[in-house]
Order: sequence, then C-alpha cells, then structure tokens
Amino acid sequence: MTFSDRLEEIRTGFERPFWVANISEIFERLSYYAVFAVLARYLHEALQFPSDQSSSLSGLFGGAVWVMAIFGGALADRIGFRRALSLAYFILSFSYFMVGSIAAPWLEPVRRAVPLGLMAGVILFLPALGVALVKPSVVGTTARASKESVRSLGYSIYYTMVNIGSFLGPFLAGWIQERMRAENVFRLAALSVFLMFLGVLIFFREPRREREHEITSLGQVVRNLAMALGNWRFVLFLLIFSGYWIVFWQQYLSLPIYLHDYVDARANTAMILIADPIIVITLTVAVTALTQEITSFGAITLGTLITGVGWIVLGVHPRVWTAVVSLIIVALGEITQQPRYYEYISRLAPPGQQGTYMGFAFLPIGIGSLIGGRFGGFLLHHFGDVQHQPERIWWVITGVGILTTLGLWLYDKVFMPSGSGAE
Repeated sequence: MTFSDRLEEIRTGFERPFWVANISEIFERLSYYAVFAVLARYLHEALQFPSDQSSSLSGLFGGAVWVMAIFGGALADRIGFRRALSLAYFILSFSYFMVGSIAAPWLEPVRRAVPLGLMAGVILFLPALGVALVKPSVVGTTARASKESVRSLGYSIYYTMVNIGSFLGPFLAGWIQERMRAENVFRLAALSVFLMFLGVLIFFREPRREREHEITSLGQVVRNLAMALGNWRFVLFLLIFSGYWIVFWQQYLSLPIYLHDYVDARANTAMILIADPIIVITLTVAVTALTQEITSFGAITLGTLITGVGWIVLGVHPRVWTAVVSLIIVALGEITQQPRYYEYISRLAPPGQQGTYMGFAFLPIGIGSLIGGRFGGFLLHHFGDVQHQPERIWWVITGVGILTTLGLWLYDKVFMPSGSGAE
C-alpha cells in the first residue's frame, strides 16, 4: 500500500462520531485534571480543611470515577452513546460549577445545615457520575465508528487525546492560579464540558451498532462482578497492584499541599504537574519499544519499582526542581507498566470474559485514589503538623512502592495462575 493510499484509508476510515467523541475527550480530560490539580489546595486553603481531610476528600474525587466506570459502560450501552455523552457533559458542567461554589455565599444556608465535610464529599462525588459515562462512550464510539483497517490507529488517537487533555488541564489551572482565584479553575472546567454538551447535541450522531452486539444489563454487570470476584487470584493481583496507584496519585493528593506548605509557598503547584503528561506524550512509544522483550508482568513490576523510587529524589532534597525530577521518574514508571498492564489483564481473563476483566482493570486506579487520599493525608498530618519532618512523607511513599513491587514478585512466584499468558 502506498503512502497516499494509507492517507486515503485514514481519511475515509473514521466516521464523524469518532472525531466528535475524541475531540470532546480532550476537553473532558482538560476539565478533570484542571480540577484535580488544584483541588487539594482549594480544600485546604479556601475551605480551611485540615491537610489530612483535604487529601482524603481529593482521593474521593479521584477514586469514585474509576469505581463507577464499571457500571457506566452498561448504562451507556443501554441508552446509546449520544444520550450518554450529552448527559455526562451536562452532569459534569453542573458538578464542576458546584465544586467551585462550595464556599459561595448563596450556599451558606446549606453549610449551616450540613457538616462541611459531608457537603463537600457529596458534591465531589457528583463528577464521577459524568466521567463514568464518558469513558465507555468514547471508547465504544472509537470501536464502532472506525473501520477495521484503522481501528488500532483509532485507539492511538484516543490515547493521544487523553494525554493532550491531561497536559492542558494542569497548564491552564496553573495559569489561572497565578492570576485569579482558584474558583475560576472550576468555572473553566464547567464551561469546557458545557461546550462539549452543546457540541454533542449538535454534531454527534449515534454510531451504528453491530447486529451481533449484545447489550449488557446492569443485572448482568453485577453477576459479572460476582464472577470476577470469585477468582481469588485475580482479586489478589488487583489488591496488590492498588499499591502502585496509592504511590502514583500522591502527585495530586499530597504534593501540592506539601510544596506550598513546606517547600515554597510561591510555587505554581498546578503547573508543576504537567511534567507527567509531557513525558507520557513524548516517550511512551520509545519506552514501549525498549521494554517489548520483557514479559507483560515483568514490565508491570519494573514500572511499579521505578514509580516508587522516583519519590526518593524529593525526599532527599526537598525543592521545587526535585519535585519535577520525581514526577519525570514517576511518569517513566507509568509508561513502562501501563500499556502492558492492560495486555496482562486481557490474557489473564478466562475465555469469553475479557470484557468483564477489562472493566475491573480500572478498580486498582480507584482503590489507589481512595486509600491514597486517606494515607497521604495521614502522612501530611503526622510528618508535617506533628513531627515537623515533612520530607519523610516521600520515604514512606517510596516504601509503599517497594513493598508493592515485592508483593508483585511474590505473586508471580507463588500465585501466578497457570496458563495466564503472562509470558
């Protein structure tokens, strides 16, 4: 096939819903990561939550998204991707506006009637309802609105859009953080997804459904959940690997408060967070090529170790620039394990259950955020407020990464399911 033929195949291989859905994903991820980049400091400084509670609430925001995604796919399938996307973006625009309005005067009667922690927790859970519908809808549209010959390219485009959004979100949040109040970040996020709500209504058309495609009911999702949870080896692996995400998410849950309170109060903590997506965007292909001879499980274990030890740099020499170095190393660990993780899960799944198992592949991400928020908050309080040795936080986080690596190694040697295809 000539180069011009390939270009023509790409030009005609994607239907309009593919481009609408994937472009909207840029703005959805932009909004999500813009909010996540400033959330911990917003809760700590604007709403006066203690550092431990700020981290815990941020963990709820990040974790609920991935847990709800298990059920979001079934709902999106039943109501259609157009309805699911428009509903999701409407929910997200309302939710992000509410997050930025927790301290607003017009909500004062609610703050007097309800404990602030409960009120914030309920509001921070709302975005999960929207994001849980977006991801399966965009991925499903990518599958349905792409010809077979360019479908793998379609998923690459999707992954690129995700990372562009994850870069732009913290970048714009940092720009706003230097010039305006933090509440404006949430307004930007709300506006971004509201424009996508309008865009979906105007430009998106429901992609065709394959005739043999069977819609999974919510009841079947619950039965699939029970089936997967009955595989104790699979559950054990997910629980062990959750340790990776406890370590990874500290860049959003603990690092912004740590840098502002203990390193440099003038640091633009949101802008610092763009180090991770820059590395992911620029080096994923190269790192994947370098590690292709390693087994999928070996790459998962190596990536976990790299991410864990990355935080040592900040623990040894607490500075803003060492935080950036730590984030670069953390990102290298991420791109070492992440593509191979989904490969491993797909091979671990019994015949006919790949879809179910891939759905549960997101669980460690959510568990890591939920536990990581509480854990990071405890470390901030214990080593920062009580012992006044905040740099020790990163030694403990590194210890969790090393223990997770050891747990994965033991799992490989003792509990690895025979015939899992990990090699």
